[in-house]
Amino acid sequence: MSATTQLRGSYWLETAPPGEPMPPPAGDLTVDVAVVGGGIAGLSTAWELVRRGREVAVLEAGRLASGVTGHTTAKLTALHTLVYDHLRRTRGPAGARLYARSQSAAIRHAAGVVEELGIDCDWEEAAAFTYSENPRREAKLRAEAEAAREAGLPAEFVTQTELPFPVAGAVRVSGQAQFHPRKYLLALADDLRRRGGSVYEGTRVVGLTESDPCVLTTDAGVSVRARHVVIATHYPVFDRALLFTRLSPRRELVVAGSVGAEGAPHDMYITPEQSTRSVRTAPLGDGERLLIVTGEHFTPGTADVEERFGRLSAWAAAQFPQVTFTHRWATQDNDSTDSVPLVGPLHPGSRHAYVATGFGGWGMSGGIMAGRLLCDLVTGRPVEWSGLYDPRRLASVVREGGTFLKHQAQVARHFVGDRIPPLTGPAPEDIAPGDGAVVRMGTGQYAVHRDEHGELRAVSARCTHLGCIVAFNRAEQAWECPCHGSRFAPDGRILQGPAVRPLKKREL
Repeated sequence: MSATTQLRGSYWLETAPPGEPMPPPAGDLTVDVAVVGGGIAGLSTAWELVRRGREVAVLEAGRLASGVTGHTTAKLTALHTLVYDHLRRTRGPAGARLYARSQSAAIRHAAGVVEELGIDCDWEEAAAFTYSENPRREAKLRAEAEAAREAGLPAEFVTQTELPFPVAGAVRVSGQAQFHPRKYLLALADDLRRRGGSVYEGTRVVGLTESDPCVLTTDAGVSVRARHVVIATHYPVFDRALLFTRLSPRRELVVAGSVGAEGAPHDMYITPEQSTRSVRTAPLGDGERLLIVTGEHFTPGTADVEERFGRLSAWAAAQFPQVTFTHRWATQDNDSTDSVPLVGPLHPGSRHAYVATGFGGWGMSGGIMAGRLLCDLVTGRPVEWSGLYDPRRLASVVREGGTFLKHQAQVARHFVGDRIPPLTGPAPEDIAPGDGAVVRMGTGQYAVHRDEHGELRAVSARCTHLGCIVAFNRAEQAWECPCHGSRFAPDGRILQGPAVRPLKKREL
């Protein structure tokens, strides 16, 4: 679909200008709490702590809310596809209830923040649906509706929706919400600074010493001392507890375009079928709404992304023939092996370092929940669901052993197999403009890219996180690590962690 390549990027980034950059710290800092990461989890944590009277600094490698949060679908719901029947079996009814209670409390809290600060962020209440077109999945949906209802959600099994195609059944939960995530978070950041907090952009943290106080080091050599440190970088850039063994990165594509309000669904829909299909709309004005369709999930560095964008666009156009595509982007999530986020102490020995990760595609409610939970942990307040999310939990790892081993096998396959260069492969002269490939050069492997003007550039093909071999994503012009999801620009610059060092330049 050649016209797709001319579409604009993330709607959230385009429609909420970030304003003037907030420069990195001019020198060393000392604060009560340092929060690494300026997405929804990091900013929510920082804002909650500033309201409790703590001196807080937010350290963001890029621009605020421009990473994963700036590329989300922005659904605030406690209905996370088919999680409750799973939790009822693996964590028991009490665990499922804690999950539902904590996620629902996050949505109510966000609604209160919007009202308190008067945030204009396109906030809309909506119902959330998990649906299936396959009649054989009806029993599974009924079980999910029952489990979600037992967990305390207003869930019901239904067979009618607003979607322009029939469904075999769906789980419906009312009283959920959708919003503009960047408008919400930029307003939160403004209020944080009004209350005395500090925000630094363009500040990549590359080192952590856990002590009292903890010491963070930036790529510019600045030291930040803090009694407590929160790592909210989506995928942890510091992993003293080997959390990368319990996280698997997943990339999903998004296409969006205008539709007439009369034919647009108002509620939020998702199905795990067809490599995921998620549908929701946002207000545009003048009788139009923005249709947002998400799906085609895959491990970074393992798919023909342009082909998958075409597949998703074709599906959306078939279901909503009136859509005029205007935007496309991609998002990245991390799935934990037991389907529950990891929020709490960074590792068993941590006394002052905390982490928030593994939201599994539900980072809006999860990030707000994490902000409240981490604030309470830092300030010494008990939280009834802290044990559910504790990253140090081991029992759930044992219960989810199959998922854990499957993930490790996939990582091992890339870590070992991708290092063995094929007997034949592309040569630099074979690479077309706008494309890239891993090329064997002597005893090494180079990641070689040819720009649109025909110029070649080469960087090391070995990811600087743990050394897996990267692959090129032509659609997004990025080198991607299939093991843990680090992403790099064609010239080796970091686009997304957990890597904290760029790919080394190589001479052809």
